[in-house]
Amino acid sequence: MAGSLIACSPKVDPKIEKPDEMVTAGVLASLQNFLRKCLIAVISYGPMPKHIAFIMDGNRRYAKFRSIQQGAGHRVGFSALMANLLYCYEMGVRYITVYAFSIDNFKRDPSEVQSLMQLMEEKINELLDNQSLINRLNCKINFWGNLDLLAEPVRLAAQKLMASTAGNTGLVLSVCMPYNSTSEIVNAVNEVCTERREMLQREHVSACNGQAADNSVHSEISVADLDRHMYSAGCPDPDIVIRTSGETRLSNFLLWQTTFSHLQNPDPLWPEFSFRHLVWAILKYQRAYPYLEQNRNVAKKQL
Repeated sequence: MAGSLIACSPKVDPKIEKPDEMVTAGVLASLQNFLRKCLIAVISYGPMPKHIAFIMDGNRRYAKFRSIQQGAGHRVGFSALMANLLYCYEMGVRYITVYAFSIDNFKRDPSEVQSLMQLMEEKINELLDNQSLINRLNCKINFWGNLDLLAEPVRLAAQKLMASTAGNTGLVLSVCMPYNSTSEIVNAVNEVCTERREMLQREHVSACNGQAADNSVHSEISVADLDRHMYSAGCPDPDIVIRTSGETRLSNFLLWQTTFSHLQNPDPLWPEFSFRHLVWAILKYQRAYPYLEQNRNVAKKQL
């Protein structure tokens, strides 16, 4: 009889948390949030960065070291990005730029490129369908790069996400894909040349019609002209550039914008990059801040 009672008793699903476990988890989560806010309040007494740029390196190695599917590393990396966006928002960092896909990455194995394109489309559509985090951060999302190189579904999804967040005035997330700095600079030069050519043509037509020439039109191209046509126009230069996984190369990322940025190369792979790593990065920036400011001021005087 006892055996039949045991046999007939309902099985407990190990995935279902018990009430006391749920209470404990809730208390721990509340404590973590409180401690995080206290730590943010402390470091906020020092100079805080306005703009942090991330080279999200190490997704493939993360998957390899854990013997999981290759694409799974990028999925965990996306979760790390969402978490760090929230941390930056809480810290008052308004601009975040991430290197998501280099133009040079098209040289990788076609199956890997296709997998990455599908993942990008999937995650962009997730953000479109569930904008709770975007609305919470009032986040504006930009895509920097030659979007014409993307597969059409990815390009259309990216353009739709940019349009849907264009009016947001909170955190600004700029996703560089497919991007490299050389392409950005060449694009800016071409746009300035086209703009200048059109201005000179209008001046010539005006002169032929007997109108006064516009003396403000010059054929020379200035640094300010190129700044206006960079993908990053209207966005301050990065205060910190963080490349995870210990790599020390910029890999053709924001070369124009990072003259006075504090470059850091922490050891954790991107999916492992957490709140404590972000805090440590800001503390190192604060330590270097006087030197960085001195260099900026000297450069301004030389202009």
